[in-house]
Order: sequence, then structure tokens, then C-alpha cells
Amino acid sequence: MTDRRLAIDAWESLFRAQHEVFGDINDDFDDDTLSQAEYDVLLTVTRGPDMTARLRDVTANMLISQPSVSRLVDRMVVRGLLTKCPDPDDGRGALVRATDAGASVFRRIASAHGKAIAERMSLLSDEELSQLRDLTAKLRKKQPSC
Repeated sequence: MTDRRLAIDAWESLFRAQHEVFGDINDDFDDDTLSQAEYDVLLTVTRGPDMTARLRDVTANMLISQPSVSRLVDRMVVRGLLTKCPDPDDGRGALVRATDAGASVFRRIASAHGKAIAERMSLLSDEELSQLRDLTAKLRKKQPSC
């Protein structure tokens, strides 16, 4: 059985570390150029074939609600960062594609953001980074309800 106090201490440490690290690297984003949320959308879209993704896949990777993602994508279309069209394989769905301008601004921000992440995470060895990745993936798995 898990030690309750240790579990709470570990959770608090994880939460505080995430908050502090996120604060340090959040300076990579400027809402006038590309917000953190817009970056997250473009991250998913640019990884797809032909820099295209289903809107539902973008939503699944975001930490905000589906209506919020839809509004964000619509704003990005207006800004010229994405195009949006009906999904021919899903009559209710949509496909979003990074425009050349969207891909360009994403690559520029991603380069600086990746450098900032690598610098911040350099406190850990490669073995520790692997352990952290594996442990956080384990924590993200849903436990069956009793």
C-alpha cells in the first residue's frame, strides 16, 4: 500500500516543479506572435502528414475544452496560421492544416522553446530524464475504478 504522506509530498513536489519550470519556459511565447495554446495546436498539426490533422486529434492533445479549441482554431484561421476544411472521411469533422506562415512561425518559436526546455532540463542526466518521462507516462495512465 502506498504511503499516503509520501504520495502527497511527491505530488506537491511534482506540481511545484511543473509550475516553476513552466513559468521559466513560458517566456518563449508572445501572444502577439504565437501564444502557448496556438503553439500546442501547431505542434500537433505540423507533426501530421502534409502538416494536417483532424480537429478531434488536435482537441485530444490540448488541455482545454473542445469548444475552446474550436474557437482557438477559428482565430488561427483568421490570423492566417491555419486553414480549415471539412473532413472527407468524417462528415461532422474538420481537417486543419498549417499554412506556410503558420509553419514558419512555429519552427522559429519551436527552436527557441526547445533550447529553453533543454537548458532547464539539463539539471537532470539522460538516465534521470528517461526515468522522469517513464514515470510521468505511468502517472497519466488511468487507473480502473473499483
